[in-house]
Amino acid sequence: MKIQLIPEKCIACGLCQTISNEFDYDDDGIVLLASAPASLEKEFPNQAELLLAAKSCPTKAILAD
Repeated sequence: MKIQLIPEKCIACGLCQTISNEFDYDDDGIVLLASAPASLEKEFPNQAELLLAAKSCPTKAILAD
């Protein structure tokens, strides 16, 4: 599963990190990938919590393919 971040859409609500520890935040509270903070996308093995985090994002700042 590919996870893609769109930081411009992030409102720093914190929901994604409460669902999966694969997500973290920069100094402004904007989402980033904990294991690849400089990257906006990364391939992950299928994980239910990643998909749930993407679907739960209120601004669709996280996309899962």
